[in-house]
Amino acid sequence: MHGELGNKLVQNAKRLQNLPNLPAYQTELVRAVAREIVDLDRDVNRILEPFQGSFNPSTEPATACTLLVDHLSMRRNKRCLLAYHRVRAEKLEQMCWQGKDILDQTYHGAGNGGSAASSGNESSLSPEEEEYFRQYSDMLSAYKGQWTDIDLTGSLEPPQDLFVDVRVLKDAGEIQTEYGAINLTKNSQFYVRLADVERLIAQGFLQRLS
Repeated sequence: MHGELGNKLVQNAKRLQNLPNLPAYQTELVRAVAREIVDLDRDVNRILEPFQGSFNPSTEPATACTLLVDHLSMRRNKRCLLAYHRVRAEKLEQMCWQGKDILDQTYHGAGNGGSAASSGNESSLSPEEEEYFRQYSDMLSAYKGQWTDIDLTGSLEPPQDLFVDVRVLKDAGEIQTEYGAINLTKNSQFYVRLADVERLIAQGFLQRLS
Protein backbone atom coordinates (compact mmCIF):
# COMPACT_ATOMS: atom_id res chain seq x y z
CA MET A 1 0.00 0.00 0.00
CA HIS A 2 1.30 3.43 -0.95
CA GLY A 3 2.70 5.44 1.94
CA GLU A 4 3.50 2.59 4.33
CA LEU A 5 7.26 2.93 3.84
CA GLY A 6 7.10 6.69 4.26
CA ASN A 7 5.13 6.20 7.47
CA LYS A 8 7.92 3.96 8.79
CA LEU A 9 10.41 6.77 8.17
CA VAL A 10 8.25 9.25 10.08
CA GLN A 11 7.91 6.82 13.00
CA ASN A 12 11.68 6.36 13.02
CA ALA A 13 12.20 10.14 13.05
CA LYS A 14 9.73 10.57 15.92
CA ARG A 15 11.46 7.86 17.94
CA LEU A 16 14.98 9.27 17.50
CA GLN A 17 13.93 12.65 18.90
CA ASN A 18 13.99 11.14 22.41
CA LEU A 19 17.26 9.20 22.01
CA PRO A 20 20.57 10.50 23.40
CA ASN A 21 22.48 9.38 20.30
CA LEU A 22 21.64 9.24 16.62
CA PRO A 23 20.60 5.74 15.46
CA ALA A 24 21.75 4.24 12.18
CA TYR A 25 20.72 5.98 8.98
CA GLN A 26 17.91 4.01 7.31
CA THR A 27 19.59 3.66 3.92
CA GLU A 28 17.47 0.84 2.51
CA LEU A 29 14.22 2.36 3.74
CA VAL A 30 15.08 5.77 2.24
CA ARG A 31 15.92 4.12 -1.07
CA ALA A 32 12.69 2.14 -1.01
CA VAL A 33 10.62 5.31 -0.49
CA ALA A 34 12.52 7.03 -3.33
CA ARG A 35 11.86 4.04 -5.62
CA GLU A 36 8.17 4.19 -4.76
CA ILE A 37 8.08 7.85 -5.83
CA VAL A 38 9.75 6.95 -9.14
CA ASP A 39 7.31 4.07 -9.70
CA LEU A 40 4.32 6.30 -8.99
CA ASP A 41 5.62 8.96 -11.37
CA ARG A 42 6.10 6.30 -14.05
CA ASP A 43 2.54 5.08 -13.46
CA VAL A 44 1.18 8.62 -13.85
CA ASN A 45 3.03 9.06 -17.16
CA ARG A 46 1.75 5.69 -18.40
CA ILE A 47 -1.86 6.62 -17.62
CA LEU A 48 -1.60 10.03 -19.29
CA GLU A 49 0.27 8.83 -22.38
CA PRO A 50 -2.83 7.78 -24.42
CA PHE A 51 -4.44 11.19 -23.92
CA GLN A 52 -1.61 13.06 -25.67
CA GLY A 53 -1.94 16.06 -23.36
CA SER A 54 -5.72 16.41 -23.79
CA PHE A 55 -6.88 14.72 -20.58
CA ASN A 56 -10.18 16.06 -19.21
CA PRO A 57 -10.88 15.02 -15.59
CA SER A 58 -14.62 15.67 -15.93
CA THR A 59 -14.99 13.05 -18.69
CA GLU A 60 -12.67 10.51 -17.06
CA PRO A 61 -13.48 10.66 -13.32
CA ALA A 62 -12.08 7.20 -12.52
CA THR A 63 -8.77 7.98 -14.22
CA ALA A 64 -8.68 11.38 -12.55
CA CYS A 65 -9.16 9.72 -9.15
CA THR A 66 -6.28 7.31 -9.84
CA LEU A 67 -4.02 10.19 -10.87
CA LEU A 68 -4.97 12.17 -7.77
CA VAL A 69 -4.14 9.24 -5.46
CA ASP A 70 -0.79 8.72 -7.18
CA HIS A 71 0.03 12.43 -7.02
CA LEU A 72 -0.89 12.75 -3.33
CA SER A 73 1.10 9.58 -2.54
CA MET A 74 4.18 11.05 -4.22
CA ARG A 75 3.80 14.32 -2.33
CA ARG A 76 3.37 12.51 0.97
CA ASN A 77 6.44 10.35 0.39
CA LYS A 78 8.50 13.44 -0.41
CA ARG A 79 7.32 15.14 2.77
CA CYS A 80 8.17 12.02 4.80
CA LEU A 81 11.69 12.02 3.32
CA LEU A 82 12.13 15.72 4.09
CA ALA A 83 10.82 15.28 7.65
CA TYR A 84 13.13 12.32 8.34
CA HIS A 85 16.23 14.11 7.13
CA ARG A 86 15.31 17.39 8.83
CA VAL A 87 14.90 15.69 12.23
CA ARG A 88 18.29 14.01 11.86
CA ALA A 89 19.90 17.29 10.77
CA GLU A 90 18.46 19.07 13.82
CA LYS A 91 19.83 16.29 16.05
CA LEU A 92 23.28 16.73 14.52
CA GLU A 93 23.14 20.49 15.07
CA GLN A 94 22.10 19.94 18.69
CA MET A 95 25.07 17.62 19.23
CA CYS A 96 27.39 20.24 17.73
CA TRP A 97 26.20 22.80 20.26
CA GLN A 98 26.62 20.26 23.06
CA GLY A 99 30.23 19.63 22.00
CA LYS A 100 29.69 15.96 21.18
CA ASP A 101 31.81 14.28 18.51
CA ILE A 102 29.22 12.11 16.80
CA LEU A 103 31.78 10.94 14.25
CA ASP A 104 33.47 8.90 16.99
CA GLN A 105 30.24 7.28 18.10
CA THR A 106 28.86 4.05 16.67
CA TYR A 107 25.44 2.59 16.81
CA HIS A 108 25.26 -1.06 17.86
CA GLY A 109 22.41 -2.72 16.07
CA ALA A 110 21.19 -1.30 12.80
CA GLY A 111 17.49 -1.89 13.32
CA ASN A 112 15.07 -2.48 10.45
CA GLY A 113 16.53 -1.36 7.17
CA GLY A 114 19.56 0.24 8.83
CA SER A 115 22.96 0.63 7.25
CA ALA A 116 25.20 -0.08 10.21
CA ALA A 117 27.50 -3.05 9.91
CA SER A 118 26.67 -6.18 11.85
CA SER A 119 29.87 -5.71 13.81
CA GLY A 120 28.55 -2.39 15.11
CA ASN A 121 31.70 -0.52 14.10
CA GLU A 122 30.29 1.43 11.17
CA SER A 123 29.26 5.06 11.54
CA SER A 124 25.57 5.63 12.19
CA LEU A 125 25.63 8.58 9.77
CA SER A 126 25.30 8.64 6.03
CA PRO A 127 28.27 10.13 4.11
CA GLU A 128 26.20 13.28 3.47
CA GLU A 129 25.40 13.61 7.19
CA GLU A 130 29.07 13.24 8.11
CA GLU A 131 29.97 16.05 5.71
CA TYR A 132 27.11 18.19 7.04
CA PHE A 133 28.30 17.62 10.61
CA ARG A 134 31.87 18.62 9.73
CA GLN A 135 30.82 21.78 7.92
CA TYR A 136 28.36 22.78 10.65
CA SER A 137 31.04 22.20 13.31
CA ASP A 138 33.49 24.36 11.36
CA MET A 139 30.88 27.11 10.98
CA LEU A 140 30.03 26.95 14.69
CA SER A 141 33.72 27.13 15.64
CA ALA A 142 34.18 30.20 13.45
CA TYR A 143 31.08 31.79 14.98
CA LYS A 144 32.24 31.09 18.55
CA GLY A 145 35.69 32.46 17.74
CA GLN A 146 34.26 35.98 17.64
CA TRP A 147 33.57 35.83 21.39
CA THR A 148 36.57 34.18 23.03
CA ASP A 149 35.51 35.23 26.52
CA ILE A 150 32.05 33.64 26.28
CA ASP A 151 31.22 29.94 25.95
CA LEU A 152 28.24 30.04 23.60
CA THR A 153 27.77 26.28 23.83
CA GLY A 154 27.64 26.20 27.63
CA SER A 155 24.53 25.39 29.61
CA LEU A 156 21.88 28.10 29.86
CA GLU A 157 21.00 26.96 33.38
CA PRO A 158 22.92 28.76 36.18
CA PRO A 159 25.16 26.31 38.09
CA GLN A 160 24.11 25.34 41.58
CA ASP A 161 27.69 24.50 42.55
CA LEU A 162 30.83 26.29 41.42
CA PHE A 163 33.00 23.25 42.21
CA VAL A 164 32.14 19.60 41.58
CA ASP A 165 33.63 16.14 42.06
CA VAL A 166 34.34 14.35 38.79
CA ARG A 167 35.69 10.95 37.79
CA VAL A 168 37.74 10.55 34.60
CA LEU A 169 36.13 7.93 32.32
CA LYS A 170 38.81 8.05 29.62
CA ASP A 171 42.18 9.75 29.28
CA ALA A 172 41.82 13.39 28.28
CA GLY A 173 45.40 14.60 28.76
CA GLU A 174 46.39 17.76 30.54
CA ILE A 175 44.07 20.76 30.82
CA GLN A 176 44.77 24.25 32.11
CA THR A 177 42.51 25.67 34.78
CA GLU A 178 42.48 28.89 36.76
CA TYR A 179 44.20 27.00 39.59
CA GLY A 180 46.85 25.28 37.48
CA ALA A 181 47.23 22.25 35.23
CA ILE A 182 45.37 18.98 35.77
CA ASN A 183 46.32 15.67 34.17
CA LEU A 184 43.11 13.76 33.46
CA THR A 185 43.97 10.06 33.55
CA LYS A 186 41.37 7.31 33.51
CA ASN A 187 39.72 6.41 36.87
CA SER A 188 41.21 9.42 38.68
CA GLN A 189 38.96 11.83 40.61
CA PHE A 190 39.18 15.59 41.05
CA TYR A 191 37.39 18.42 42.79
CA VAL A 192 37.38 21.13 40.13
CA ARG A 193 35.54 24.22 39.04
CA LEU A 194 32.52 23.24 36.94
CA ALA A 195 33.25 25.86 34.27
CA ASP A 196 36.66 24.26 33.61
CA VAL A 197 35.31 20.78 32.91
CA GLU A 198 31.72 21.31 31.75
CA ARG A 199 32.62 20.65 28.12
CA LEU A 200 34.54 17.47 29.01
CA ILE A 201 31.53 16.19 30.95
CA ALA A 202 29.29 16.80 27.94
CA GLN A 203 31.76 14.99 25.68
CA GLY A 204 31.83 11.94 27.93
CA PHE A 205 35.41 12.23 29.19
CA LEU A 206 34.31 12.97 32.77
CA GLN A 207 31.48 11.83 34.99
CA ARG A 208 30.03 14.22 37.52
CA LEU A 209 29.71 12.62 40.95
CA SER A 210 26.77 13.44 43.18
